[in-house]
Amino acid sequence: MFTGIVQEVATVVAIEKREQLATHVLALSERMRDGLALGASIAHNGCCLTVTAIDGENVSFDLMRETLRLTNLGDLDVGGRVNLERAARIGDEIGGHSMSGHVMDMARVVEIEEAPNNRRLWFELPSTLSRFVFDKGYIGVDGISLTVGAVDDGRFCVNLIPETLARTTIGDRMPGDHVNIEIDPQTQVIVETVERVLASRG
Repeated sequence: MFTGIVQEVATVVAIEKREQLATHVLALSERMRDGLALGASIAHNGCCLTVTAIDGENVSFDLMRETLRLTNLGDLDVGGRVNLERAARIGDEIGGHSMSGHVMDMARVVEIEEAPNNRRLWFELPSTLSRFVFDKGYIGVDGISLTVGAVDDGRFCVNLIPETLARTTIGDRMPGDHVNIEIDPQTQVIVETVERVLASRG
């Protein structure tokens, strides 16, 4: 489980591509590596990946074809930056909201509105996800726990404070970029349950 509070932005230092598989090597800080072991889970832009090798500050992760298809991690090049969060431990403060690290799809940045000490990003959602997104609900965007600011005809926006822009990669996003989306699991369960009940009533 993750909380959507990005702990570090790390740089991709190497990528090995094989048939339907890629290995990403990231340079992690000493703080992020503390107690880290093979098999541990770290969310990359909201996508849960497993540690496959540790060589000093360089830590490796394998990305299978489904990960490459559904997320923006396959678009990364060496030098790219990634939002990271280690798996939550029992007793940790939940500063964001409960997230699974399972990216459901990507959304496209369609508009950026600038204001003093604020930035609003509008995203275009795949039609399969739009029914799960509500005003003031939670959503995971590139692994960041955010509150939905507004929903409008298949689009939604988030409002970003300077701290979020400084501590994550979302401040680098431009129109046309794709971000990883995880729908709030509780919202998904409620919506799907209501849909099933209504469908059963014919």
